[in-house]
Amino acid sequence: MNFSISLFIVGVFPSLILFKLQMGLYESCIMSSCVKPLVQTKNNPVVLLHCFDSSCLEWRCTYPLLEEAGLEAWAIDVLGWGFSDLDRLPPCNPESKRHHLYQFWKSYIRRPMILVGPSLGASVAIDFAVSYPFAVEKLVLINASVYAEGTKGLAELPRVLAYAGVSLLRSIPLRLYANTLAFNDISLATTFDWTNVGRLHCLLPWWKDATVSFMSSGGYNVIAKIKQVKQKALVICSEKDRIIDYKQTLRLRCELPSAIMRLIPDGGHLPHVDNPTSVAKLIAGFAHNDRC
Repeated sequence: MNFSISLFIVGVFPSLILFKLQMGLYESCIMSSCVKPLVQTKNNPVVLLHCFDSSCLEWRCTYPLLEEAGLEAWAIDVLGWGFSDLDRLPPCNPESKRHHLYQFWKSYIRRPMILVGPSLGASVAIDFAVSYPFAVEKLVLINASVYAEGTKGLAELPRVLAYAGVSLLRSIPLRLYANTLAFNDISLATTFDWTNVGRLHCLLPWWKDATVSFMSSGGYNVIAKIKQVKQKALVICSEKDRIIDYKQTLRLRCELPSAIMRLIPDGGHLPHVDNPTSVAKLIAGFAHNDRC
């Protein structure tokens, strides 16, 4: 990993580690990245996923609050994104991402977890919970992006165009625009700061290949799996989310067999970044006693 990137990450998340993970499907090991809790407890842990093309740095504001609430919290980088060392790049399709998360759970968690997924991370969480129900005690889904039918036509793009599109995806202007949609009422200076943090993983040499691999695979389509979820779920939505329509959140609440829904006033699409106190309080209450 680039030395300057490593220094920045250590400054933000001193407990972020790289660890060797056996990818049995592909007969290889990869160096994966996660934020490891300072103290491990006997209670079931909280495992934090992140959004599309992001990293565990999303949780830099909320993570300390979860630890203060007495939770054992892990924040893992989903395969193909974040700061894992992927010199030997496996396929980065949903199946591989699911298998990677299972290998992480099998190696380090080994008990039912409270799995938290924001935006597209909610699709990752639902896909995993249905495939490995014994590994998930509860779900927390934040402004869930679960009704998209994969990457659709992007999967059919010629590779030259796919790589060109991915290059645009990490550009500062596009990331700035995305942040103006994702966050509610933040200053220009904060927007630039969060843009730089949010695109940091895009500077790693394997990022383009991993992202094209995901796009070409067709991406996530978990619509048919939602009603198969058996776990209790907390559905969190933000009052001022400009990306996920409120009607989709209501639909998700109705289709999940055992779910409660909570609204964060004035929150944007990523409330764990711009409203960490509210999100941490909801997660902690749900984790401790289902009340929030």
